[in-house]
Amino acid sequence: MMDLREALSSSLTSLRTHKLRSFLTMLGIIFGVGAVIAMLSIGAGAERQALELIDTMGLRNVLVQAKEYKEDELQEIRKKSLGLSQRDADAIPDAVPGTEKVTLKVVIEAYKVFSPTGRCKPRVLGVSSGYGEMMNLALEEGRFLDQQDEDTYAQVCVIGPGVRRELFGFEPAIGKVLKVNEQWLTVIGVLVSSGISEQDFQGVKISGTANDIYLPVTTAIGKFSAQPLKSPLDELIVRMRPASQLQESAAVIDALLARLHGGANDYSIVVPEALLQQSRKTQRLFNVVMGCIAGISLLVGGIGIMNIMLATVLERTREIGVRRAFGARRLDIRNQFVIESFSISLAGGLMGVVVGLAIARGVAAYAGWETIVTPFSILLSTGVSMTVGLVFGIYPALRAASLDPIEALRYE
Repeated sequence: MMDLREALSSSLTSLRTHKLRSFLTMLGIIFGVGAVIAMLSIGAGAERQALELIDTMGLRNVLVQAKEYKEDELQEIRKKSLGLSQRDADAIPDAVPGTEKVTLKVVIEAYKVFSPTGRCKPRVLGVSSGYGEMMNLALEEGRFLDQQDEDTYAQVCVIGPGVRRELFGFEPAIGKVLKVNEQWLTVIGVLVSSGISEQDFQGVKISGTANDIYLPVTTAIGKFSAQPLKSPLDELIVRMRPASQLQESAAVIDALLARLHGGANDYSIVVPEALLQQSRKTQRLFNVVMGCIAGISLLVGGIGIMNIMLATVLERTREIGVRRAFGARRLDIRNQFVIESFSISLAGGLMGVVVGLAIARGVAAYAGWETIVTPFSILLSTGVSMTVGLVFGIYPALRAASLDPIEALRYE
């Protein structure tokens, strides 16, 4: 009778004796497990990145953005609509149930931005006082724009960390002045870097805050000139109450603006929550495709294990006959070969974890994608590899255990 320790020792001895064959048998498991870990790490990284991007737009917000057109197209559109305006912002709270707040944004065409110690090319925005809270902007120092700044057309601004570095170096920026076009502005706040660069997410352009300058929307409209046909406002951010149905609210806003704009299609509506759902749907599809690829690799690895184990049974037929002649039970023979198959898959799984970690790091380094390797992905992939070893090792083990001792001893 052979106990578990003896069976394990015998299995490991067999693996060490045939190192190359054992390694080749493991390859399918190694690549399958590596693919699972890489897939899950890329998926987790993509989901976190999507959440960070959505956070910059506000999960409870509905964004109404002015569309960009060529000048000849704008001339025709302006016959029907003057573009996004304060009138639209005032009409939305009364017409759309669940509206909590509406803030405004204007993009200023800045042809020169400098301070006494430096110059830069930032994105300059005029925004309402509630913009910082609605877009989850965090301050490193100072304060954000308030209602008094807006009411008094104050010539103040809040800057991103990139703007501070280029205009003021590493010196404190609060209280210092900078010039945008022909207007001097006093810095009252510096933002924390969002860590997000300009990119396209689900067809929507998203910019970070590092290279931004924010000033009161009234100052932007009243003291900075704009192109004649340009929409008075570039964006309306509508914050909905927590219980609101954002998709339904967006549809009501669309119907309202279509009426106010005379049917001119000069705006687009973005629902960040819908973008997040679409991103997750795409990610699930990606996971399914990658999971199928990893599953095929594991299946091939399992078939490889079964084939090698069947060859091993044939090769060790006389050994099995001798052991049976000396009293080994069918159960002992079966256990030995199951443990050997399990050992191959476990070793392959552990090597696959290393390969998966390497792939995840490689993707992060060369493709610039964020990857997150979680304990769950390691446990899942290792568990699957061990299950494959057990399942595909059962048939060879049963075949070895069913050999007739007399016929096995006669085998040449």
